[in-house]
Amino acid sequence: MKLHKLDLLLTVALLLASAHSSSAQTPAATFDLVITNGHIIDGTGSPWYAADLGIRDGKVAAIGNLATAPRKRTIDAAGKVVAPGFIDMLGQSEFTILIDPRLPSKIYQGITTEITGEGGTIAPLNDAIIQSDRAGYEHYHITPDWRSFRQYFARIEKQGMGINLASYVGATQVRRMVLGDDNVQPSPAQLEQMKALVREAMKDGTVGVSTALEYAPAPYAKTEELIALATEAGKFGGIYSTHMRNESDSVLEAIDEALRIGREAHVPVEIWHIKVAGKNNWGRMPEVVAKINSARAAGADVTADTYAYTAWFNDFSAFIPQWAHDGGTAKLVERLKDPATRERIRKDMLTPSKEWDNEWQEIPGPDAVTIGVVENPKMLPLEGKRLSEIARLWNKDPMDALFDFLIEDPTTGVAVFGMSQPDVTLALQQPWVAIDNDSSGTSPEGILGQEHPHPRAYGTFPRILRKYVREDKALTLEDAIRKFSALPAQRLRLTDRGVLKAGMWADVVVFDPATIHDLATFDNPNQLSEGMDYVLVNGVPVIDQSKMTRALPGKVLRGAGYVP
Repeated sequence: MKLHKLDLLLTVALLLASAHSSSAQTPAATFDLVITNGHIIDGTGSPWYAADLGIRDGKVAAIGNLATAPRKRTIDAAGKVVAPGFIDMLGQSEFTILIDPRLPSKIYQGITTEITGEGGTIAPLNDAIIQSDRAGYEHYHITPDWRSFRQYFARIEKQGMGINLASYVGATQVRRMVLGDDNVQPSPAQLEQMKALVREAMKDGTVGVSTALEYAPAPYAKTEELIALATEAGKFGGIYSTHMRNESDSVLEAIDEALRIGREAHVPVEIWHIKVAGKNNWGRMPEVVAKINSARAAGADVTADTYAYTAWFNDFSAFIPQWAHDGGTAKLVERLKDPATRERIRKDMLTPSKEWDNEWQEIPGPDAVTIGVVENPKMLPLEGKRLSEIARLWNKDPMDALFDFLIEDPTTGVAVFGMSQPDVTLALQQPWVAIDNDSSGTSPEGILGQEHPHPRAYGTFPRILRKYVREDKALTLEDAIRKFSALPAQRLRLTDRGVLKAGMWADVVVFDPATIHDLATFDNPNQLSEGMDYVLVNGVPVIDQSKMTRALPGKVLRGAGYVP
């Protein structure tokens, strides 16, 4: 009798053990995807190591020897690098993601996350801003049916997104909401309204406050106004990112202003697309580097990013002195048409000044300006032409050609060759410099394919791997990957992205470092980069065997202050 009881207990124990064992082998433990045989560069800057990477439910579930692990799919990455998806520190895709949510130009570079919102942002919106910017909405056939970031984020999540997206709230945008486009200073009550808009945007999920201090009406803001807005962002865990007031003759003073804003607002500072602009400043990057190293040594939390080309891309109207933008685009066009005011503008552009970023003084000549993106259809044939060519075509002085072009198309974007290669390389090499694309996601197809963007729109990240890692040996592969992933994730406090480690979201790229390359040029920019075998966003391939899948697995990434 006792023996039977013992047998029974033993049998129950064995059954329980067996049940436990089989539950460990149930499909729940099956990986959705295992990437085998790759060289893992984890994003931290550490050397590569050999391991398999298992993904489940959109996250990295295991790294190691997974040879016998059950999985739904295997990707063989023999001879390839497996790295974290690339993070674009300034991406500009808030409009184009509404037109082509796949964002081909981004994913073919390996970009899986973009941070956007440079001064003028997608939200908040009011009827006056929509009316003022109507030409841009009509150009892209977009109906602005949102007013807040919360509403905009809901819209892009509903339609689907090819990559992850986060946004700043722009200081320019909240200024326009309260003060319009005029060169005025806010009253205490108006400043309180602006601060409230920043607080609301931070609760909606923005990651900080941003400035683009070269573009009107932003230059009309005094430093104290920016400190007040950045302070509000800081209360919600946000950072301050800036296209500085000056990137040429007064670049060191502009860095001082950025550092002061960070110090007095108690927020980290990110300097976008760090540069020394203008032929008279070539060779000054060591001064900029020394200044930032000194600030960091004294405890300032300041970092920067670069796209690592010698030409920038901005508004053609940035050539015009800031006073002439007072009141907005329509007023600018009026002034360009008025002979007396036009003559005053010309005189200012011909006079070297440290008071504003005078791009006319920075360029070697009118052949250093290439027409990029236009909104007026009749100007489309001029995309890709140099300002010097247009002046000859129209039989005009180059400055008159610039003025008349802006009368026809005041929102034109242009590429401007105004930097030296040694300065660009030195900036890229700094350990505190990450990478920005500084261009909206685009496509060779449809309405976006009619534009003539800066080649960085298609080429930034692969070009760095080709030129600066493979050819120039200015960076190691591991350091380049760190600049593409862990460094930006750390700056944006994306604690669950940017490194390949169990528990992190599976934003992953697989590529051959010996062959990856950019194709986009200034003459022919609409060419997708080549060499990304696989790009995974939240565990889902958006590039599979070098082809776009049309999957839209991206998420809105919300800042620390987000209130659901």
